[in-house]
Amino acid sequence: MATLRRDASDATSVVKAEAFPVADDEDPWTEEEVEEVRDELLSDIARMARAVEVAEADLADLFSDGSEGAGRDAADVGSTNFERDQEMSLVQNARDMLEQAQLAYKRFENGEYGYCESCGNPIGKDRLQVFPRATMCLACKQREERR
Repeated sequence: MATLRRDASDATSVVKAEAFPVADDEDPWTEEEVEEVRDELLSDIARMARAVEVAEADLADLFSDGSEGAGRDAADVGSTNFERDQEMSLVQNARDMLEQAQLAYKRFENGEYGYCESCGNPIGKDRLQVFPRATMCLACKQREERR
């Protein structure tokens, strides 16, 4: 698998657009497109980190509220338990999305971005522009989801 080459003369260590892989039928990346993807990944990481914090705080509030005790009927307890389960699911989803964004950005920084982590082929510029957190090409992702 090829890796992205960094320009050694650039003090900020920016990855050059021509180093990003593309599918056979796609135009090469431009510097502006590479910067847009980088900015979107960083924005996603910040946004998702905040979402995790908020969801964890909401979950902590739900756990601190008493769900059982005198005067609480079964419907109230069931409703509270359902709410907790929903909030736990939201927290886990936010964590997963944050982890995906962090992994994609790590791959961006270390020169592996744009290559499928499964088969090593280009993920495709079009796919990455729509879903910058992608670490697999469409074929490998579909194969993984069928399992």
